[in-house]
Amino acid sequence: MSGFDDDEEEYRGEVSLVPLGGDGAPSAEPITARCHVAGHFSPLTGDYRWSGRLSPSPEVTAAYENGVRTVLIRTPDGHEGVAALAEPNLWGGHPVSGSGTPPYPVPQIDLSDLLD
Repeated sequence: MSGFDDDEEEYRGEVSLVPLGGDGAPSAEPITARCHVAGHFSPLTGDYRWSGRLSPSPEVTAAYENGVRTVLIRTPDGHEGVAALAEPNLWGGHPVSGSGTPPYPVPQIDLSDLLD
């Protein structure tokens, strides 16, 4: 089960971070980092919320110090999601958070199954 909450899906492992500019276009070369993120469907907002942290990385910290606040997180199997990049925490890693498509697979639900 998850390291965050039993009702959450999660991903832990290596990711490629693509720094994004204000227009949503890549603004720098991808950075390899380690990541642990988890999320869940929020019935209050009607969307999927996910958050987690990046392990300490001088490259990620340098990107943050150069103004990067949004990143595309891509896993080796091709899942990706856009996240807000926060300032380094006490241990040197960076918190990340996003809503919508996460950078890991989530169960697909067929709404017609719920109506039966």
